[in-house]
Amino acid sequence: MELDCRDLLCPMPIIELARHLSDVEVGRLLAVVARDVAARTDVPAWCRMRGQEYVGEDTADDGAPRYVVRRLS
Repeated sequence: MELDCRDLLCPMPIIELARHLSDVEVGRLLAVVARDVAARTDVPAWCRMRGQEYVGEDTADDGAPRYVVRRLS
């Protein structure tokens, strides 16, 4: 699953991540596509605080940063 947060500013990408985490099964990936520079540090920090796995950063088809999270619980 991929969340399009390209036009959202902090803290909205993290709020959307938290809101949609339960939409994916445990063990599956959820990606947040966000141009907001704060997402680069916010997504990994959120994962540490919430006990989820931060898989890493890559890029969406349009070149926007994409932050990948694996749901652990």
